[in-house]
Amino acid sequence: MNRSPAAIMACALAAAILVGSFAGCAGDTAEPRKPKTTLFIGVDASGSFRGSGHYDNALSFLAHYIYGHINELGGLEKPQALFVAGVGGKNLHEPKSFHPIHEFEGKEAAAIEADLKKWFPPTDVVTDFNPFFHEVARITKERNLVLAPVNVVLITDGVPDSSVSGAKAGAQELYEKIDLKPLEYLSRNVTLRLAYVSPKVGEQWRAHVPRHRVRLWTVDADVMKSWRAQLQPGIDLQEQEKFWRWLRDNVDFRIRANKV
Repeated sequence: MNRSPAAIMACALAAAILVGSFAGCAGDTAEPRKPKTTLFIGVDASGSFRGSGHYDNALSFLAHYIYGHINELGGLEKPQALFVAGVGGKNLHEPKSFHPIHEFEGKEAAAIEADLKKWFPPTDVVTDFNPFFHEVARITKERNLVLAPVNVVLITDGVPDSSVSGAKAGAQELYEKIDLKPLEYLSRNVTLRLAYVSPKVGEQWRAHVPRHRVRLWTVDADVMKSWRAQLQPGIDLQEQEKFWRWLRDNVDFRIRANKV
């Protein structure tokens, strides 16, 4: 049967639409890929954190935290980039080395912990959050990581340094001087997590540290100290589902709103 050019074109168009519909259906069934995150970790090795008695517990936890993320254990996501640095030093504004993910890959948790204790001995004199935040912003921009969610985790008691400000330790004005502006528009999703703070310090950060888009999550020191109790004896770390669930629910809790 002979068909007119118009009829042939109409059939071709209908076939194309049908094929496109099937392709769309197939695409709908595919599981959406999670966005790869960038993870920055700051370690407080100052006198106040050392004096809190949490230093050894915190570095051991951090080694497990890094190990779990790098190996995607218990549903944790492996970051596309990871950097670990100190948030203090002998002097204010002291430059810090940011150790990249390559220095942790292929290592067991015990080896990671040994490296952390070597890099961050508890001898820092001051705690200086602002230079750390500025370096996070610089590295993110220079490495073109701005499109991915940015997670910043601070292992700290959260107490700003008061030694050179003249303000009383724990004063509200010290928290008001913490500068999160470098993080505000760094990515569409920026989360700052503080672990090992006291309830009072956590409230100071939530109430008095200026922020607009940065999401803030704090975990009390008493909660963090319980992480070892989540490990089940005689089970390989890779299979410690209870611990990894505890970590997801308490430290990596997904924050929906800008202010919590």
